[in-house]
Amino acid sequence: MEHPSAAHEGQHHPISLYLKVWGYLFLLSAMSYMVDYLHVQGIVRWTLIILFMLLKAGLILSIFMHLAWERLSLIYAILVPPLVLLVLVRIMTIEANYAFWTRAIFMGGGG
Repeated sequence: MEHPSAAHEGQHHPISLYLKVWGYLFLLSAMSYMVDYLHVQGIVRWTLIILFMLLKAGLILSIFMHLAWERLSLIYAILVPPLVLLVLVRIMTIEANYAFWTRAIFMGGGG
């Protein structure tokens, strides 16, 4: 049986946790802007921007959307389908390249 005062109070997190996350989000945003400010080009630019974006999304999901305090099965239910979708998109991209080059080689320019 749950303690009556604990049920009445609910789940509270210290404000310092939210301030730390806010600081990390600010730092990641600043680093993302620095990529553009320093004129980083090519695959490194997009890799850094996507990395910073995913880190910010992870922080927001885990702390502000309370996913860090949920059961592991709920976390898997939310995170696994987008990851599977990304894997399928990658497989389709590989297949599309194969079909394009097969047509280019055997049909003389893409058919």
